[in-house]
Amino acid sequence: MNLATKEMTGVAAEAFILGRLAVVPDLSGALYLPDERTLVVADLHLEKGSAYAARGVLLPPYDSAATLALLGAAIARYQPARVIALGDSFHDRGAEARIDERCLATLRALQAGRDWLWISGNHDPQISAAMGGAVLDELEISGVTLRHEPSLAAAMPEIAGHLHPAAKVRMRGRALRRRCFALSPTRCVMPAMGAYAGGLNVRDAAFRPLFGLRLSAHILGDGRLFRIDQRLLLPD
Repeated sequence: MNLATKEMTGVAAEAFILGRLAVVPDLSGALYLPDERTLVVADLHLEKGSAYAARGVLLPPYDSAATLALLGAAIARYQPARVIALGDSFHDRGAEARIDERCLATLRALQAGRDWLWISGNHDPQISAAMGGAVLDELEISGVTLRHEPSLAAAMPEIAGHLHPAAKVRMRGRALRRRCFALSPTRCVMPAMGAYAGGLNVRDAAFRPLFGLRLSAHILGDGRLFRIDQRLLLPD
């Protein structure tokens, strides 16, 4: 998808400053914090496919492998000293028991030689030591709080997940819908990285109290990120 058209005035997305933190959005849906050598991801939802299969909704059982491959590519690109996963990394409490040995081996390889922090989410309030890394409720870095669910009462800038933001835009007479970073001067809500995680339109009422009229979107295009002004974002 090429968003650089007369109908779409978005420009290529670049690094931005949140609080005192330099932040680089990545096409994978990850954020890289260069001064901290830290990669941040959100809403991996590992083993969502097997959770649905257990309820009789048969999806191809490859979502965990695909999600870990995307995460692995981002790690290879930035070589971070630390990875922070912002909650709902596992789709439910039984995901750890269902994840297969190949995916578990991939996860352990990605964790090797770096710090790994799981932020607890509503889908995975508890993560066992068997998954490696450390577990926190939230974390502050350079005056920015990293948490799973964005907070209306946030006392400082924040990076969060949970809402799975997606943006709908019009190009050449047709509407396109893609995952995106939802941004304001004090908040970034990250797109879900999970292959089956889906997305909620940023024009949905859930985003309004968080952003008001100060929302813009970094849309994950084909090969590039594009920052789109709120006025060009369409409802579903």
